[in-house]
Amino acid sequence: MYVIVWEFVPKADCEVEFARKYGPGGEWAALFKRAQGFVGTELLRDERRPERFVTVDRWASEEAFRQFRVQFGEQYETLDHECEIMIEQERRIGSFTPVLGE
Repeated sequence: MYVIVWEFVPKADCEVEFARKYGPGGEWAALFKRAQGFVGTELLRDERRPERFVTVDRWASEEAFRQFRVQFGEQYETLDHECEIMIEQERRIGSFTPVLGE
């Protein structure tokens, strides 16, 4: 498993549209689903700062994500550019892998 976490603060008048595009049924998930190795995505809203959202994108492996970026890089960049207009702040928190038990 390979997990990528992003933090977003959409513009105040764009929160509904942001949630539509970035949620599990949104355009980002639809693009990711076209790739082999995509596991799922979550959109989480901060309880203390409701203007702040986090996306959690799960892939079977880092290689699966890299292949997605190669295969769908142009579509990724186009969608990213289209979504910029509604974003106040965006930050990649990081990439994570599970800690295996003993």
